[in-house]
Amino acid sequence: MARYLVVVLFAVLAGFTASGIVANVYRLFGRKPETLTARAGYLALMAVAGPNVLFDNAARSWRKKSCSATAFWLAAAIAGYWSFALGLIVIQICLAV
Repeated sequence: MARYLVVVLFAVLAGFTASGIVANVYRLFGRKPETLTARAGYLALMAVAGPNVLFDNAARSWRKKSCSATAFWLAAAIAGYWSFALGLIVIQICLAV
């Protein structure tokens, strides 16, 4: 049982790490998408960077007292589940390589 829990935790952390790397690289080099192709690329990028962006926005809102604790924890749970799904993809890619 503990082994499965460690695998789940590893998948969540791998997904959140991948999300953070993509989000921070976009924050460094990204610019506003103007063409249709750039918008499609932006949406694909946000599909990977989403958990980090969602959790960051929720944490900022909670610190400013502009959202409730329930809304913050709901966003954190969604970001965690999203990170888990991304983490499973990252693990599958690493195992294939």
